[in-house]
Formats: sequence, structure tokens, C-alpha cells
Amino acid sequence: MKTHLPKVDLNARKWHVVDADGKVLGRLAVQIADILRGKDKPVYTPHLDAGDFVVVINAEKVRVTGKKETDKRYMTYSGWKGGEKYRTVAEVRQRHPERLIMHAVKGMIPKNRLGDRLLTKLKVYKGPDHPHAAQQPVPLTSIA
Repeated sequence: MKTHLPKVDLNARKWHVVDADGKVLGRLAVQIADILRGKDKPVYTPHLDAGDFVVVINAEKVRVTGKKETDKRYMTYSGWKGGEKYRTVAEVRQRHPERLIMHAVKGMIPKNRLGDRLLTKLKVYKGPDHPHAAQQPVPLTSIA
């Protein structure tokens, strides 16, 4: 018995554009992670990169539910003693709103070399404009 491994055509990768305006952060991140991994394709294999590119626009307008805007905190560590910094969702949204989506999607993909490669296919932008018009991204409508 031989195991069938599908051929992943790197030239057949599609580009998807997602408008994050009014979308819930976690639900949006789940569907973006599935597209990056290729779970929506019949040739999905866990150890291969079969996913597509995703461009997210309007990252600053993503929604969080409950009291997460003020209560949820992101921690960064400088490496020095006492170098921990905590920021709320509101503070991150004000300075770098792209990091909200990047952080949420990063937590939903594998923590290995494959996951690092998958994250390079995610492009997140603050406003409604993006520089990937030449790739002719298709709008993604299945996100609730």
C-alpha cells in the first residue's frame, strides 16, 4: 500500500481580500487561518503548504466582543529584567491595529517552520487600500 501525496501547484495559489470592517476578531482569524493552511481545498495535507494568500483591509475596524477592548491585555518582553509591557486592545488598536489580526491568526496556525511560512502569506493593512491589486485578489464573502 502506498500513500498518495498530492502535488501542490505553487502557481495556482489564489489571492483573497477580506474587509475586516465590523467583523468579530476571533471568527475572522479562524477563517483566515483555514485559508492560509489550505483546509478549504481537497488537496489539504497537514504537513504541506497548500494554502492561498490573504489580504486583510480595514484592520482598525475589527470588532471584539464583551469587555475585551479594556480587559484583554497583550504582553511584550524586552529580554531585560523588569522589561514586561502590557497593552490593552484599545492601545494596540490605536498604534498598530494590524497586530490584532496578526496575533490572533498566529495563535491558530502550527508553531513550527510551516507556520512561519504560512504567516508570510498574510498581508494586513490599516485602511481600505492595499498594494496587491496586480495579483487580482478575489473578495472573500463567506466570513460571518
